[in-house]
Amino acid sequence: MSDDTITLTIDDREVSTRKGATLLDAAQQAGVEIPVICYHEATSPNGLCRICVVDVDGGRVLQPACVAECQADSKVETRNGRVERSRRTILEMLNASVNLDEAPEIQEMMGEYAADEARFPEAQRRETEVIDDNPFYVRDYEQCVLCWRCVQVCAEDAQFTFALTLKDRGHETSVATAFDISMTESPCVFCGQCVGVCPTGALKPKVQWGMEQGWSEDEMRQNTRRARKREREQGDGE
Repeated sequence: MSDDTITLTIDDREVSTRKGATLLDAAQQAGVEIPVICYHEATSPNGLCRICVVDVDGGRVLQPACVAECQADSKVETRNGRVERSRRTILEMLNASVNLDEAPEIQEMMGEYAADEARFPEAQRRETEVIDDNPFYVRDYEQCVLCWRCVQVCAEDAQFTFALTLKDRGHETSVATAFDISMTESPCVFCGQCVGVCPTGALKPKVQWGMEQGWSEDEMRQNTRRARKREREQGDGE
């Protein structure tokens, strides 16, 4: 074995991997499935959602597999009672505050971990208006789980546009444009990468959203060209 390789045990399977590999990397290499929400192969891992936590050597706290590095000779358990209880609680908390109707992967996790949808009946729901400020997509932050994928892919991970950011704190935290300007006023180039990495339907193509609203063909044309027309009219008036 080279000096660049370490060995550890994941769910009673001995795994050899490169130094610096994350626990998620090693688990995938061994064919062990670990659930993820904030993690996406196109973005940098950030350890936000904590759904990927695993038990390493029975430590005091569970480790987020997407960012925690493998340690030689460690013993990792990905589905013991402690891990499952943590994941179930996270899912129940998300379900209590966010609309997950269009998040099929998270809904599947809810069933897999026997999450109680009514566990937190007094939880404050995320309530916002759908933001329709451009011809290409809408933003419905009632469905946002703050995974940060859209912010990352708009920044250093892909587009380097920096049109999206986070605002406020605590329960009021949300994805937004800087100073809450409209998307057409922001640096957004409407590449669609943020929509592509969204796991919940918080970002949705305007055409798809219009079809769900029952728009006619004329309404579809009008609503997907509206912002462009307004910008041209403003330009002519200057």
